[in-house]
Amino acid sequence: MGVTEALLRLLTAAHRTTPEDLPALATEGVRLIGALDADIFLIDYRQSYLVPLTAVNAPTAAAVPVEGTLAGRAFAYTELCEAPEDGGYRMWVPLLDGTERLGVIAVHTAAEPTDRLREDCGHIASVLAELLMTRRHYGDGVERTRRLEPMQLAAEILWSLLPPLTFVSHAVSVSAILEPCYDVGGDAFDYAINGNVLHVAVFDSVGHGIEASDTTSLAINAYRNARRTGLDLADTCRSIDTWLSARHPGNWVTALLLELDTATGLARRISAGHPGELLLRQGKAVKSLPAPTAMPLGLRRLADREPEVTQEQLQPGDQLLLYTDGVVEARTADGEFFGLDRLGDYVTRALADRLPAPETMRRLVHAILAHQNDRLQDDATAVLVEWRPAAAPTADLLSRVE
Repeated sequence: MGVTEALLRLLTAAHRTTPEDLPALATEGVRLIGALDADIFLIDYRQSYLVPLTAVNAPTAAAVPVEGTLAGRAFAYTELCEAPEDGGYRMWVPLLDGTERLGVIAVHTAAEPTDRLREDCGHIASVLAELLMTRRHYGDGVERTRRLEPMQLAAEILWSLLPPLTFVSHAVSVSAILEPCYDVGGDAFDYAINGNVLHVAVFDSVGHGIEASDTTSLAINAYRNARRTGLDLADTCRSIDTWLSARHPGNWVTALLLELDTATGLARRISAGHPGELLLRQGKAVKSLPAPTAMPLGLRRLADREPEVTQEQLQPGDQLLLYTDGVVEARTADGEFFGLDRLGDYVTRALADRLPAPETMRRLVHAILAHQNDRLQDDATAVLVEWRPAAAPTADLLSRVE
């Protein structure tokens, strides 16, 4: 049977499936193209383990660590990996929703796979990724699989608001991290691309827990409302400030609001009491952009200062690293900060090693956690934005950024 018919059968069968039906659907799909069976593994929230998605009451297989495994390599580098196993072969196929890494599919074959079978498994994985993203809203199976510990309500609120961690277009890429995954309260990020403008924001609310997540949730929604209403950057800042002052008069949020013209590379931005972005160029950390240029959101009433929009002209290939203070202020037991220099050095080394941007950010958050013995005293969020004009073909962009 050809892969086209197999894909059509998958799509037809998916209309009445639940999240827990997808593992059986994956096996049915790969059998139609000549493989033996398949298992779906999803990345956990901390991006440390690939966890099997199983049917209700089915035996649970062991989670596979990302570090030091073929499955982890397939996930980290978004490339198919394979090896002999159980008298046949096991292929680990990346599971991607666009450019967002969801996990991998383990495909078992009786013999060494042909190039055609490898290609067909990639097509099956693409359809399964789309089905995961649509079916996940009809049950809790996907969410439960990805959680290796209970998630606190404050984190539940914010994760439900966030966009995917990774986005790639013909001219820009965005890759983000957020930690601690299960107890985050005040940090968040958002982005959207409208025509030739990429909008990116990072928020850091004062405090922790439910109150902080409520404040940040309002800031994100006020930001989206202003953006979708067509307000410019300064008026967007004022609008968020007005809403926070009205609804949470005792709280405030620092924020970095960025608009990048993807045609020209001109970045317009406001730092509302927030650390300035780190500009990376040709593999080196060049400088931090001016900060602050406005009062923290919710506090403008305390000072007669209007938000100032500053500009930075990017060069092709430039990256901007937005981050919250929890990144650079992570510290060891004896008080040594992670620091801005260490942050810049880490990211530039990773990019020099040609790691994909999402993998750079995944490793960065683990480095920050390791620096503070796996227990952050504050939320740590970072977003890496890269401007790469459309001179390079889309296929080449994807191979370098995914």
